[in-house]
Amino acid sequence: MTNDTESSQSQGDQAARRPRRRRTRSGVVKNILPQKPFRQPIRQFPAVDLASAEALDQIHHASLQVLSEVGIKVLHEKARAIMKAAGAEVDESTLHVRFDEQLIEQSLSTVPSEFTLHARNPEHNLKVGGNHLLFGLMASAPNSSCLDHGRRTGNQKDYRNFLKLGQMHNILHFSGGYPVEPTDVHASVRHLDCISDFITLTDKSYCIYSLGHQRVTDAIEMTRIGRGVSREQLANEPSVFTIINTNSPLQLDIPMMQGIIDMASMNQPVVITPFTLSGAMAPVTIPGALVLQNAEALAGIAFSQMVNPGAPAMYGGFTSNVDMQSGAPAFGTPEYIKAQHIGGQLARRYNIPYRTSNVCAANTVDAQAAYESVFSLWGAVNGGGHLLKHGAGWMEGGLCCSYEKLILDIDLLQMVAEFLEPLDFSDDELGLRAIKDVGPGGHFFGTAHTQERFKEAFYSPILSDWRNYESWDEAGRPDAMQKANKVWKERLASYEEPPIDVAIKEELHEFVAKRKVEGGVATDF
Repeated sequence: MTNDTESSQSQGDQAARRPRRRRTRSGVVKNILPQKPFRQPIRQFPAVDLASAEALDQIHHASLQVLSEVGIKVLHEKARAIMKAAGAEVDESTLHVRFDEQLIEQSLSTVPSEFTLHARNPEHNLKVGGNHLLFGLMASAPNSSCLDHGRRTGNQKDYRNFLKLGQMHNILHFSGGYPVEPTDVHASVRHLDCISDFITLTDKSYCIYSLGHQRVTDAIEMTRIGRGVSREQLANEPSVFTIINTNSPLQLDIPMMQGIIDMASMNQPVVITPFTLSGAMAPVTIPGALVLQNAEALAGIAFSQMVNPGAPAMYGGFTSNVDMQSGAPAFGTPEYIKAQHIGGQLARRYNIPYRTSNVCAANTVDAQAAYESVFSLWGAVNGGGHLLKHGAGWMEGGLCCSYEKLILDIDLLQMVAEFLEPLDFSDDELGLRAIKDVGPGGHFFGTAHTQERFKEAFYSPILSDWRNYESWDEAGRPDAMQKANKVWKERLASYEEPPIDVAIKEELHEFVAKRKVEGGVATDF
């Protein structure tokens, strides 16, 4: 991200609040959505420390005790060999690996506290760490939904539509993975089509899945082609990241470990994220679940540094609780928010960038979907999050990506970004002259101070309806779901593919065609 001066940012913001217009080939002027320029929100205040320093030490030391006494079961043979060579204790009969405190601390010391994630369009490069935030689309849903056609199995058309909407909205800084799984594309070649779409339908950063060596290798090569750089430059400029989920409790499987090896070897970021649901795959207490989360995260991050010291890595937190009546995951709960905050504290203790999420468990776009997402965002921002996964579209505990929820979340994210904008306390902004001019009992509508600012004075929401009851009733009582449905369709209709060099597009097409002829990757069906 380029740091502009305050004056140029202010001028750009004022212009961007007005609907931008472009001229089509026919010469007709067409409106496109009003929004601020692409840039990352910056947290201007310290993150909230929910736990005391003493409590944080207790979690830290308990985690190290788990790693040294219980250990992690590592299913990947080469990974165990790398760990053993680094000084870990490996029991080949049980596949358990134990790490002493010194090995963990030594490994964590080489993790960069900040790095830049490079996009195909350099204007969309992202700073990870520090006080920068970055928001991404939902990822990995098996289903999609909209008000018009209901819920359906993930497919390529919806997959591409979500990417287009993600590209159009400046508040979405990256694609967090496949927004919805395009199950109508065969699994052997799905990654080829999906990553090709990442590169051509968007020009932002994206996340790939660590589902085997060949898929990761293909993804890295396609990313290199898309950026038009050499392998050496790609290795010096992190350009694609992956999420590594542990198999809680205390197990690291073969695809995930291979993903760390492949990505860290090429100096591409890995985001180690335990899926520790309190009461199911983790202790029923939040402190206990955080001990398990921390132990698993530290093991994965440390391993990335054993593969390649200095490779970028992130601390992922996804601890929540389950419904103890049904066992179903719950999100946006008080327990989830507590875990978000303390997860952020732990990441700051190790000076490692922190990943968190915007999630809910609602089955439709209703009040539950909104308040659980607001609580998730509150925990993410105040908890010190850097990379926000599943920022827009998440429904049903991750089982569905919704078009209407995507618009709702974009509205929420834009509000969060607006909240993070610092206030200007200059004399003119304090409005003392306007207050003197109006005096007691007057109003400020007609003052020069108001007239100069009213068009850009406040955030204009996408979905809120501020009409009085009578006007709203006369208009047919539209609700937020209906308005979101109208908005996403209007905006999607105005999508334009971002420019890409013809030679790059041809090379990408040739690579995909070649790999498809070769059969892609072997599958079980």
